[in-house]
Parts: sequence; structure tokens; C-alpha cells
Amino acid sequence: MKRFLPLLPWLLALAVLALLPQLLTVKYYLHLSILALIWVVVAQGQNLIQGFTGYVSIVQAGFMGIGAYGSTLIGLHFQWPLWATIAMAPLITALFALATGYPSLRVKGHYFAIVTLAFNLIIVIVLVNYSELTKGEAGISNIPKPWGGSREAFYYLALVLAASLTLLAALISRSRVGEILLAIRQNEDLVAAVGIAAWKYKLFAFVVSAMYAGLGGALYAHFQGFINPEIFGVAQSLDAILAVILGGSGTIAGPAIGAFLVVFLPELLRFADSFRLILYGLILVLATIFMPIGIVGIAKAAFARIMRREARHGG
Repeated sequence: MKRFLPLLPWLLALAVLALLPQLLTVKYYLHLSILALIWVVVAQGQNLIQGFTGYVSIVQAGFMGIGAYGSTLIGLHFQWPLWATIAMAPLITALFALATGYPSLRVKGHYFAIVTLAFNLIIVIVLVNYSELTKGEAGISNIPKPWGGSREAFYYLALVLAASLTLLAALISRSRVGEILLAIRQNEDLVAAVGIAAWKYKLFAFVVSAMYAGLGGALYAHFQGFINPEIFGVAQSLDAILAVILGGSGTIAGPAIGAFLVVFLPELLRFADSFRLILYGLILVLATIFMPIGIVGIAKAAFARIMRREARHGG
């Protein structure tokens, strides 16, 4: 029984999320919940390279853009079925990640972050200027939506994919690959010293992270029915980073919690519309400074203190 106890919070969370469309009276919140689930996918990918490997990548939204435009353009120009185009999005993104990942991962620390930032800027510039294909800043509209645009049906699709990819991230983290990624985050030189080709594992994390983002981008495109380059800029990549930091870097639950925060928090601050973005930025800065281990890290530390106190009193 104790083996299954850690699964209880996940099962409760899934039960609540499964009932959410029936509980929400304002349909706009269902719209936000779908966006949050899409961001769960994106943030879980970001966590693989940032939380587990220790490399802060600022190109996640750029990879979302590649997935979104890839899926959309394949459908429009080749008349592929919608589900086939969505399935192709992470594969297309993986190819771009392979091409950019190896040279990017030759540098470390802030240099890696700067290189990935440059890649995100390049992606946006290409999307803006290659207007014959991407329609430039005007964007692409009338993108096909599954089930005739039913929000409830799309919500459950997003929920299944977010849950499945969260489970996949958990399996990766518990595997030998996950252990090596964590070791790279702790001491990459030591990993290399024992004969492990660290670059292969870093590239694996970077490519899988990009595939998560590509799928998230395709879901976003077919949910919103419209995309333009502005949606996939550096600001959105920073949102992916913040989702991981706020929820808890290097945890599985953290990115999921952080994704809902970065989607819902700006909306909850609409009561101060003139100062909404200022308040949002201030909250994020304070949370990053005073909550470096994230919400999940704080919850785990508090639970550990309670258990130690109970053990002392019990003794």
C-alpha cells in the first residue's frame, strides 16, 4: 500500500482536472485551462534540459513556433490529415534541435543561454521575413480545429497528452539516462572523467525538450486557429523558464504547477489592469529570489519538517 501512496496526489489532481469542464461556470476559464495544459507539455520539456541537466535554454518558444508552423503548413499545402500533421510537429522540431543542439551544447552556463536566445531570435526573424510561406507578421488564420472546435473535446485531448508526457518525463528521470542528466547538472567534469560521453545525454535532453515544445506548438495552433511569429518570441521562452522555476526545477510536479501559474496569474491580476504587467513581473522577481526551490521544493521541505517533528514526539 505504501508503494502507491506517492501516486495519490497525482490521481486526485487528475480526477479534479477530469471534472473541471463540468465544474467551470465561466467558459473562458476552460479556454485558459486548455492553454495551461499545453504549457504543461512545453514546461515539462523545458524541465528536462533546465531542471535535470542544468542548462537554461531560451529557445523553447522558438521550437513551439517550428512545431506550430510545421503542422499548419503541412496541412495547408499537402492536405495531410490533421492528426498526422500534429504527429509530425515534434519530429520536425527534433530535426531542427539536432542541427542546432550540437554546436549549442559545446558551450556552458550563460554562453549556452545566450546561444539559444540567439536561435529563438533567428527563428522569429525567419518566420517574419519568409512571408511567402508564413504570411509574416499577419500570421496564418483559419487553421483547422479538431472536433469542429469543441473546447471540451480539445480540453480532454490536452489533458491526456499533458498527463502522458508528464509520465514520460517521470520515467526518463527515474531511468539511467535521468541519473546521468542529474549527474551532469551536479558535476559535468566528473561525468566526463568516468568515461561517460556527456554531450550525447545533453543532446538527448535538448532534442526531447524540443519535441515537447513542438507538440505544444502544434496543439496551440490547432486550438487557437491562428498563429503569427509574435506568439513564439523570447518573452514566451522566458515564461517556460519561469514555469519551471516557480513550480520547482528538477521536479515532475513543479512544471505542471508553474504552467498553470504563468497562464492564470496574469488573468487574476486584471483587477489592476493598468499595473497588471508590473505586478506580474514583481511577483515573478520576488518568487525567483525568495523561492529558489519553487513551490514543490517548499512543500517537500515543509512536509519533511513535519515528519521529523512527529518522529521526535513519537520517540
